[in-house]
Amino acid sequence: MKKTKSKESTFELWRLIGRANHSIFIHRQKELRQHHIPVPQLWVLIAIKELGANATLNDVAKAVERKPNVISLQTTIMEKDGLIKRLKNTPKSTLLKLELTEKGWETINASRHSESVTKIFAALSAGERKQLEFVLQKLIAKAQKYHPTKS
Repeated sequence: MKKTKSKESTFELWRLIGRANHSIFIHRQKELRQHHIPVPQLWVLIAIKELGANATLNDVAKAVERKPNVISLQTTIMEKDGLIKRLKNTPKSTLLKLELTEKGWETINASRHSESVTKIFAALSAGERKQLEFVLQKLIAKAQKYHPTKS
């Protein structure tokens, strides 16, 4: 059975989005090597910063759209590296609060500016950037309806 032109163009569009994401991710990862932090850990640090004093493991998992067990493993490593503190709410609680350490704050600040990402996105006009953001947010919202992030 032949694929329809619409399905082929949808597949190609999906492939292009994946290629763009991968390419930008690789450039950013190379940049972050100087700070000794992988991109996913930086996302966790930023999520903790944005969530503030009430950041829990589950909240961070939702914010970065990963499963809590993945974030738990990641935060264990990050705690050993001195980037965060994992604190129990109560002695009997399994609900962990996450807090940035001074080193965590320094890492966020040092890695705040991305020369590679800035140069890549400079290919777009301000209007194209807004349009791309709108379209990507729309796709994310639709995808989350079909496969909501579980926590």
